[in-house]
Amino acid sequence: MAPEPQPAPPAAPATAGEPPATAPVLATAALPGLPRTLTSRARTLTAAVRKRCADLARIETPSGDAPRLNTLAEDIAAGYTATGATATRESCDHGDHLVLNWPGRHEDLPHLLVVGHHDTVWPVGTLTDWPVEEQDGCLTGPGILDMKGGLALLEGAFALLADLGQRPHRPVRMVVVSDEEIGSPDGRRLVEQHLRGAAAVLGLEPAHPDGRLKTARRGSTRVRLTVTGREAHAGNDAAQGVSAIDELVDQLIAVRDLTGQPGTELNAGRIEGGTRANVVAGRAEAEIGLRFSTTEAQRRTLDTLARLTANRPGANVRTEVLSSRPAWPERTANPLLRHVRSLAAALGQVVDGAPAGGAGDTNLAGARGLPTLDGLGAVGGGPHARHEHVRIDQLGPRIALLAALLAVPLPRLR
Repeated sequence: MAPEPQPAPPAAPATAGEPPATAPVLATAALPGLPRTLTSRARTLTAAVRKRCADLARIETPSGDAPRLNTLAEDIAAGYTATGATATRESCDHGDHLVLNWPGRHEDLPHLLVVGHHDTVWPVGTLTDWPVEEQDGCLTGPGILDMKGGLALLEGAFALLADLGQRPHRPVRMVVVSDEEIGSPDGRRLVEQHLRGAAAVLGLEPAHPDGRLKTARRGSTRVRLTVTGREAHAGNDAAQGVSAIDELVDQLIAVRDLTGQPGTELNAGRIEGGTRANVVAGRAEAEIGLRFSTTEAQRRTLDTLARLTANRPGANVRTEVLSSRPAWPERTANPLLRHVRSLAAALGQVVDGAPAGGAGDTNLAGARGLPTLDGLGAVGGGPHARHEHVRIDQLGPRIALLAALLAVPLPRLR
């Protein structure tokens, strides 16, 4: 095992309001020969990680499909256990979550928390006409970027350290939830449980298409509007009925005006209702996805939705929040990002960060002010789209960066 890191030399003076910067030289001093070793070993691991990405993506795991999610959870647990982790399954009706723990060289330090998920947005059968395959230097397939690739990359980073006879600098804990793509309605409690005492939080969601990390995220909420009316024969007794569909349409038109408020975006993602064309609809519902730039916009919009009332006598409107994540705001001082930039520079990489439009489980950490970075998963494009892909040439650099993050001491982050 390499010698334990020695006390770092004084850092360069910080700019006003920011903690001392971490110079690239500190990363190279943490473990002798680290940058060159990690880069070369990561390169040799690329083929294995590429295969692992493909194998994970070939196990279809749509949110809510417990048997398939549990099959993949078992596979992931086995892969991480081989790198030195202990794995615990956390039971959930719609698919088990995983909690994994790796010991560190300094067990007395607060843990580094990594968050991920193994569910996807793709229904079973998607692989029939969209198989996992390699095209033009990319791996393509359902869920390969979001986030089977990220799961494979972290496994590769731990395998790299194990191959070098190394352990992470501090204890590492990972939470892999089965319901992230539907807002983590159950997984949220598990993530929040393990946020307690964490030194920093890393997310394995895909990077920005240009490879930048994610330094902030909008808040998100899924809301279901359910309208009940009164059924009647649409020809003989139409006046006796109250159309739940008509009421829902009017409510959605009114709700759409919420997007005129600063910091709010809305998508009506699913609508259903009624039974037959000759029956006045007695029930209808819509699922709405909302995005928020600020917690104030989120609070204001949800308050408005909670107060919706029916326009038609005999109709009833009910608002139900299905899942919600708070906004994670951008912060001017970001010592964790500076640390990652420093590690990347030592490895011969250029890495930066920028806010992201989507939400994820790192929102829960970032909203609390914990040092948080996301986008440490695969580099590619097209998440949730038919052109979803992972860039093969970026697998090696990402393995090396993740391994460095695990092995090198964190600077002062707060």
